[in-house]
Amino acid sequence: MPATEGQAGDAFHAVALLLTDPVGLGGAVLRAQAGPVRDAWLALLQALAPAGMPVLRMPAHVTTDRLIGGLDLTATLAVGRPVAQPGLLAAGDGGLLVAAMAERLPAQTVAHLCATLDTGQVRAEREGVSLQAPARLAVVGLDESRGEDRPMSPALGDRLGLWLDLQDLSVRDTVAPDPTMAADVLAARARVAQVQVPPALVEALCEATLALGIDSARAAWWALRCTRAAAAWRGADEADAEDAALAARLVLAPRATRQPVAAPQAQEDQDASEPESPPEPEPPAHEPAEDQTAPDRQEAADNHSPPPPAVPQEPLADRLVEAALAAMPPGLLSRLAAQARAARGRPPEAGRAGDAAASPTHGRPIGSRRGAPRGGARLHLIDTLRAAAPWQRLRRAHAPDGAPPILVRPDDFHVRRLEQRRTTTTIFALDASGSSALYRLAEAKGAIELLLAECYVRRDQVAVLAFRGRGAEILLPPTRSLVRARRGLAGLPGGGGTPLAAGIDAAATLAAQVRRAGATPVVVLLTDGRGNVARDGHGGRVRAQQEALAAARHLAAQGGQVLLIDTSVRPEPAARALAAAAAARYLPLPQADAGRMARAVQAAVSAG
Repeated sequence: MPATEGQAGDAFHAVALLLTDPVGLGGAVLRAQAGPVRDAWLALLQALAPAGMPVLRMPAHVTTDRLIGGLDLTATLAVGRPVAQPGLLAAGDGGLLVAAMAERLPAQTVAHLCATLDTGQVRAEREGVSLQAPARLAVVGLDESRGEDRPMSPALGDRLGLWLDLQDLSVRDTVAPDPTMAADVLAARARVAQVQVPPALVEALCEATLALGIDSARAAWWALRCTRAAAAWRGADEADAEDAALAARLVLAPRATRQPVAAPQAQEDQDASEPESPPEPEPPAHEPAEDQTAPDRQEAADNHSPPPPAVPQEPLADRLVEAALAAMPPGLLSRLAAQARAARGRPPEAGRAGDAAASPTHGRPIGSRRGAPRGGARLHLIDTLRAAAPWQRLRRAHAPDGAPPILVRPDDFHVRRLEQRRTTTTIFALDASGSSALYRLAEAKGAIELLLAECYVRRDQVAVLAFRGRGAEILLPPTRSLVRARRGLAGLPGGGGTPLAAGIDAAATLAAQVRRAGATPVVVLLTDGRGNVARDGHGGRVRAQQEALAAARHLAAQGGQVLLIDTSVRPEPAARALAAAAAARYLPLPQADAGRMARAVQAAVSAG
């Protein structure tokens, strides 16, 4: 591999390792946005692939029959009996399958890929055909998710040995194909089966896996296979520590979930604790300082001199852990911990684009289902013909003269399944009372303006309501207009009592309206949680707090995501109790400005 240092060198070195032992490594997760760097990596993979090795592309919207195989409709209708047609997985046997937009793959597609990687074969029993074919291949998952997006399926990622991140690389770091590299790949593929890995190296890889907090047994296996491939690539018959260090950087480092506990300092050398040996006696004065007449005796004395003390070597497992830590980008472990915290309690199919909802008439096609085309549902012609094709010979045998060439019955009908992504409407319920206006009203206005710009890009909507004095007021109905939002927020006064229950009731009512309109509501409460005005407009802190907690429990019963931002100078126990009653995420921001507040809301909505 040409000289490319650091992360870039490892990323492009992984191409050679993947081609050396594709099935043994399972594949690779390639995290990168579409661009010249990713194109260069894929071009190098295509150029170095041996002749005859299939390198296929799989789109994210691939259908099940195209992936695992199914009924060949044309041949079935021609011969009058079911004819099976292999899919992409069977066609990729012995090669590579590049999965585009792997983070967006449906659960069904991920399940088929995982089953094929586990068994090395593909099975399809559907539409009257039974198909079983070998499918020993490797999958390259192109993960285009960013830090705040949902990454690719953990089940699929766990089955792909190499994890690569090209997002911080530039075009200068890419590697151009070299004619000699293809010959080196062929030589490495022929040698990899004979490479031996010493038991001490295997044990060190397992210890490094545990030290980095990796709980998957597959990781150590992938590291072992990567070590063998690295040794075969450099032309060795036995792997060494450098090969294992490369495996630690490509396999273990991206999977690490914790910082290894520092090993205790080594004890002082044993020589330091031993008593010093007595000094040698000086030669008598009558003898010469240098015996020029006895070279043989002097040479014998030199040969019997004690060897220099050996320098203690660092344990092999610690060296592999250090290699993995050196390959980690800054802040990786903290980002992994933040993603794990955000993933707890995340509802399925929820994200910043809104929930997915089935629709009979509008949306993205996601397959078909058996049923009659009623209520606006559209007939899926191809799947209807697929269901009728295997029975044509039997039906024609009992059909009257003049029957149509293809006999379709009502139980063959299939209708299209459509999925429509709902928009997200973020409802800001802003405490504009005197207790909050003094400190946070200006910052809250700035945060809402920043969030409006982000929502406009995502084509989501924003609504703003404020509560102060004796009630709540909708300042901005659901809209994407940044101009209208600024106009509504500019004249927002501050001061007066805190009708907290009225504000929560208004947010719950607006959320219900948004949900009935087909959108996904996200309620963001910006308050210090200290209500002092009851629903009827009269004062009384105790009564106001009780009504606010009851309103919060009613909001929680509606379902949906709620975020409570504590805008007080110090975190308030009342705000925390209110968040618990509303089943809301609680974010105390005692020192937040508009930018930090907006980023907190963006992170909460993205994680929801």
